[in-house]
Amino acid sequence: MGASMLARMTNDVPEASAFLSPLEARVLGCLIEKELTTPDVYPLTLNALVNAANQRSNRDPVISATHEDVEHALDGLRQKRLVTHFAGAEARVAKFRHTLDAVYPLEPVARVLLAELLLRGSQTTAELRTRGERMAAMPASASEVEQVLADMSVLAEPLTRKLPPQRGQKEARWAQLLTGEPIADAVAAAPVTVTQTLPPEVEQRLAALETEVARLRSELETLHKALGGA
Repeated sequence: MGASMLARMTNDVPEASAFLSPLEARVLGCLIEKELTTPDVYPLTLNALVNAANQRSNRDPVISATHEDVEHALDGLRQKRLVTHFAGAEARVAKFRHTLDAVYPLEPVARVLLAELLLRGSQTTAELRTRGERMAAMPASASEVEQVLADMSVLAEPLTRKLPPQRGQKEARWAQLLTGEPIADAVAAAPVTVTQTLPPEVEQRLAALETEVARLRSELETLHKALGGA
């Protein structure tokens, strides 16, 4: 799949500075998802897109975007040539559809994996394979899914990046790059070592306080015994 997908990739891609905002990523992921899962209501109206963006299932994180928020995200996606306004002959309200293939031509499985990453953030290969099944038939093996993700990571304009395993986990995770480098994920995956060194004067004051507390405790115990305490 890698060779054919690479061959179809165009040079007409957004500049590196034109990264998607988190809400733009969510809206684009929703449009890809709904095209595959509910084709009878696709393209989507603004109301449908707001509901899809705020959907509580198959989303991470769950958000509460307003109509104005989604309209702003749509404007940004249209400027990046990833969404277009649809005005069919029988359309009574404005509808929107994604134009991902015009910028990033991908085969179906790759498009599904990208949509899952846009909707849920970084995930393992196994998670992507399982969750992607609701949109389209996935390859029979995880290694095939891994290869599709790897193919997208070596495009002229890479769309994915493999991250180190997070602390306490064995499997590596994949992230999409349409919103930029996944710095937060990389930091979360790295071991954290905290070394705290206090200034000498602070250490001296703490030592003096500990000595004073010990002296007061000793005097209190002596007084307690003198008063007939047990």
